[in-house]
Amino acid sequence: MVKLLRLANSANPAKQLPALGYGTWQAKAGEVEQGVETALKLGYTHIDAAAIYGNEKEVGEGIRRAGVDREKLWITSKLWNNSQHPDYVHKALDKTINDLGVSYLDLYLMHWPSAFQPGGDMIPKVGGVAVRDTETTLAQTWAEMEKALDQGKVKNIGISNFTKSEVEELLQAAKHKPDVIQLELHPYLQQTAYVEWLQSQGIEVTAYSPFGNQNPIYGGGELLRDDPVIQEIAKIHGKTPNQILLSWGATRNTSVIPKSTNAGRIEENKDIIELSTDDMAKIAKIDKNKRFNDPSTTFGYVFFADEKPAYKSALDAITNAGSKAKQAALKAAGKA
Repeated sequence: MVKLLRLANSANPAKQLPALGYGTWQAKAGEVEQGVETALKLGYTHIDAAAIYGNEKEVGEGIRRAGVDREKLWITSKLWNNSQHPDYVHKALDKTINDLGVSYLDLYLMHWPSAFQPGGDMIPKVGGVAVRDTETTLAQTWAEMEKALDQGKVKNIGISNFTKSEVEELLQAAKHKPDVIQLELHPYLQQTAYVEWLQSQGIEVTAYSPFGNQNPIYGGGELLRDDPVIQEIAKIHGKTPNQILLSWGATRNTSVIPKSTNAGRIEENKDIIELSTDDMAKIAKIDKNKRFNDPSTTFGYVFFADEKPAYKSALDAITNAGSKAKQAALKAAGKA
């Protein structure tokens, strides 16, 4: 039985967030439809999508083919950076709802705390450099998210990839607290104090990339599933390392959204357990504060500044300042 998480701040509290979801990031068109259909027929009820994934129509087709009652499903999607300007938030939401083939979302998240130039390309660039919208504020975008909540287009609203200071900034302006935040979380990036603070605020936490760097986009390297501690606990419980990684997230009372298009692995990922205090203590010791997903240079914004040493934040800022200078030079040359 999948654990259900009650959303303390929700305007629609009757429906609860399933702790196990099916992720669709990097799921290819032609595969994701079947993956979603398989997951739903195997008993998953939580689907995680996003406009930037470029596959929401296919995700919607998988939902349709599975034939599960919409009211039994929890469907999450995310507002992309090029639609954070107040004039574009509702257009982006309407497109997502239409592409998924539903009449509302259970949860809509701001994908990143940084806006791109509105409209047009998903990642607008000049001379290979991302073009940011530096005028739209988090508070302005959040106000539009709150309007969508009031209109019934979404049942809950939240954020993703925000640091504590960014959450605190948003809370100062918010009429409705975020219901959920989505973060990169796994035993090599546990962020325990931050997760506990968020939960104390009534903000539920969803862990993406729960397997660490198994996603090919992270470039490989040491795989979390091969860690001796994870291997040992898996052997004790007669589970696979991936099942232990998901169980770790669920035991912390966070939801987890593994992605696979392989039917066997989709079914395997369902089999999660409550880990013991001893298991959790062992896993706590392997935390490396190792983040795999940081697009600061690509997006021209210093993400996760709260956790970076001063020199790293300074380096990111210099890099981003250089990007802005390059944009200005291109504009002056008439090439922008």
